[in-house]
Amino acid sequence: MIVAAAGVLNTPAAARPYIPVSDAQVLAELPAGAQHAELGARRIARERIDVALPLAQFYISRARASGDLRFLGYAEAVLVSWVRVATPDPAALVLQATIQQSRHEFEQALNTLDRSIAARRNDPQAWLTRATVLRVLGRYAEAAMSCEQLAHYADPAVGMICQQSVLGLHGNLASAYDTLSRMSSQTLTEPERAWRASELGEMAVRLGQEADAERWFKMDLALSPHDFYVRAAYADLLLRQRRPQEALTLLRDQESVEPLLLRMAIAQRQLHDPGLARSRALLAAAFEAEGLRGEAIHRREQARYLLEVEARPRQSLEVALLNWAVQREPDDALVLVNAARAAGSPQRAQPVLDYLRVQGLRDARLYTDRARQS
Repeated sequence: MIVAAAGVLNTPAAARPYIPVSDAQVLAELPAGAQHAELGARRIARERIDVALPLAQFYISRARASGDLRFLGYAEAVLVSWVRVATPDPAALVLQATIQQSRHEFEQALNTLDRSIAARRNDPQAWLTRATVLRVLGRYAEAAMSCEQLAHYADPAVGMICQQSVLGLHGNLASAYDTLSRMSSQTLTEPERAWRASELGEMAVRLGQEADAERWFKMDLALSPHDFYVRAAYADLLLRQRRPQEALTLLRDQESVEPLLLRMAIAQRQLHDPGLARSRALLAAAFEAEGLRGEAIHRREQARYLLEVEARPRQSLEVALLNWAVQREPDDALVLVNAARAAGSPQRAQPVLDYLRVQGLRDARLYTDRARQS
């Protein structure tokens, strides 16, 4: 697909190395408290897998909590010697696949997971990660099969969350929501309870039950305060309800995480807040940097930025179409449909709507968001 020229970031094929104009130029600032591991620990990790695996997991968790993708590079550097050996440790492969998933290298992640599962079929984390990747790709039947395998090797309640979350995307939203909301969470760990709450919150949003969605999102954040995915989903709910001040309160001190910074900018635009100028500049710089690096990890956010902050629907639609070619979550469909309508080209979103209809994916937002934005 051809990207509209005006204001759209470079595609990977056009990217070139970025050369600072001087040694004094600041390229990036780490979030407060972010630190690289001590050199000694990294050296030990090259020799001992019992050090390498938790260190890589720590870096991945820091990437998720901070939104700083450099931590994924640190994790990959820790794992590199362990995934390139003739017989890699299956746990190292699962972590490598998690890194690939986070970078939107979905097919590579699936290949890595296949290697891990071939070596250790009873690893529940491998099956859960595989189901997650397949969900992002909109391959729900395959995701359901991975959830079935997960159910053989994990707590039955964990398997149920996985299975119902996929069913909720594949023609059974109301029944999946009812099943998950009624299930007991007594055997679940705290992170698993947070996962259940987040799935229920997202289902409630797609059902149009926004008061319930808010309750589930608050429950998730009480259990997992650093879950920026749910913080973003909750902020979206507040923005749809025209509660921008509450959204800004929810997002306070989160501007280093690009998806959250985007929601801050949308809230500031609704409020005519003078802070919008700074947020716009930071987002523009972040998307430009991704383009220069040949990355497109935040293409969904870029499409929303162009639509809801810059009011450039035609450019937003082109980016949203590129994003849809890579990942097919409900939010990817939503930004594409909204951009197509705003650009006066609703027919360009029709293949997406047809795809959702075939998959049985129900989402109340597809019929309400444009009315709220107008």
